[in-house]
Amino acid sequence: MAAFNYNTEAELFPAAIRKKKRAGFAYRRFGTAAEAVQFAIEQLPADSLNGAYLQVDEARFDQSGIRSLYESSDFPLERNRPEPEEAKVEAEAASS
Repeated sequence: MAAFNYNTEAELFPAAIRKKKRAGFAYRRFGTAAEAVQFAIEQLPADSLNGAYLQVDEARFDQSGIRSLYESSDFPLERNRPEPEEAKVEAEAASS
């Protein structure tokens, strides 16, 4: 992947066709692409992320593209997701 500027403004669009009347989220504009990527991965439910796309300048990123940007070693923000061990403990607690 070519160098990506996480400091560029970005827009996050919901899926064009929704089966449900109420969308999981509406169009949002972000000051930085990093904030948009973080919101998409950490805040959106999976069904809302499916079909959504991120537009940064002239480039568009679908769900897998957004995830790739988030997983990149260049991603500038702290990732707010449980570490594998924490996730395992949470899953065990939930199944009890």
